[in-house]
Amino acid sequence: MINRARPSFSLNSDAQSRLRKKAGTASSSSSLRMSGDDTILPLPPSETNKRPRTWRNGYSAVLDIGSTKITCLIGKGEPNGSLKVIGCGWRRSAGVRNGAITDLHAAEAAIRATVGQAELMAERTIDRVVVNLSCGHPASRLFNVRWPVGGRVVTEADIRRVVTEGRVQATVEGRDVVHTLPIDFTVDDTEGVADPRGHLCETLKARLHIIDAASTALLNLETVLSRAELKVEALVSSPLASGLSVLDADERELGTTVVEMGGGTTSLAVFGEGQILHTAQISVGGLHVTRDIARGLSTSLENAERLKTVYGSADLSSDVEDEILTVELLGNDVPHFEQISRAQLGRIIRPRMEETLELVREKLDGAGLGNAASGRIVLTGGASLLDGMRPLAERILGASAARGRNGGPAFTRSVRLGRPKHILGLPENTAAAAGFATAAGLLSWAASAERPFGDVEFRAAPPSGMLQKLVAFIRDRV
Repeated sequence: MINRARPSFSLNSDAQSRLRKKAGTASSSSSLRMSGDDTILPLPPSETNKRPRTWRNGYSAVLDIGSTKITCLIGKGEPNGSLKVIGCGWRRSAGVRNGAITDLHAAEAAIRATVGQAELMAERTIDRVVVNLSCGHPASRLFNVRWPVGGRVVTEADIRRVVTEGRVQATVEGRDVVHTLPIDFTVDDTEGVADPRGHLCETLKARLHIIDAASTALLNLETVLSRAELKVEALVSSPLASGLSVLDADERELGTTVVEMGGGTTSLAVFGEGQILHTAQISVGGLHVTRDIARGLSTSLENAERLKTVYGSADLSSDVEDEILTVELLGNDVPHFEQISRAQLGRIIRPRMEETLELVREKLDGAGLGNAASGRIVLTGGASLLDGMRPLAERILGASAARGRNGGPAFTRSVRLGRPKHILGLPENTAAAAGFATAAGLLSWAASAERPFGDVEFRAAPPSGMLQKLVAFIRDRV
């Protein structure tokens, strides 16, 4: 019978002493315990973690157009790796419903006011912005693409060709591709290659995550920004931006879902393997809760929003059962008021929030992503600030129907609230607010020297002459 037990290692006393001394000086780092000895061997430090993040030169501007508020940030990356906001503006949204532009004039006025406030604070003007993508019913799809290399070294051109092929496969009439995100590559039989350039192979394969949206909605967005004298530098998926803002690198590697609870929509993005694997959008948000309160209590939308923000709870506990609230009723010539309990307000709020979270759970369990979609949940967005959201989310999203790839038991999802990280200069009363996570993530995207998640951009100027067009045509197909 073959003994497959791991052999024990032994060191002489001098070696043990040297190792213990080194381990003592590196006790804060990761370590490895050797079999048969109490010695702790520190693992080598990660060079990636030691390098400060690199930023683009100059200033970047972003615009987060939501159903409840519009936010503009102007900032730049610092040499020490931090990201600093020098201008910030926000206004109540107008002309936007469920993430889409519904009134060009109202949206233009709100955008102009928001950008003007940020420009005044930053003492500089802007004409280009990175904008969040929430309109046009964004869709997320995965593609497996093969490209023959022929036994030579993989080049940048090969990567662009395989990505171009994926975009061609993803083309749907009436929709435009917004993100082309390579998850990983396969070089012949070697899987999980992050960057195949320089590898020798016969066939290059790629797993691509492509996000697209309705062309007409994107044109309307571009039109309203053009009226406000702004050009779209790039479109960035809203939950992707939120993930950049609120997640650590380890969370993106091990599997985490960001649920962005906005006013008109709830979006989610599943991260795993250091990449974004899936996005989805649900047409339910915090404004639906406000309307439920206004209808249920016969009060104005403004009063309903105030009641929701100040007194509302998604998971009301019994200790506030007897708290009494005064509500002004709608449609009376003389002001008329009615008293309700806080528990009654909670009974109006809770069904809508339960519905939203159940829809999120269905999206996750049906995504077919296994372990990645069964990881922890991070809630962000303005609606996530509602009192009691975390315990309610733990109850509804905590137990997953998804099972591991090997048919293991169902996973349990933990839930936390997400806040913008590693960004300086946000106003004090909003620096910790989940409602600014998307704008902070947009700024991180805009200021980065390299596009996060390897997003491939196609900005090369089209060939002008007949000869250049012929060469480009042949190059793309050879």
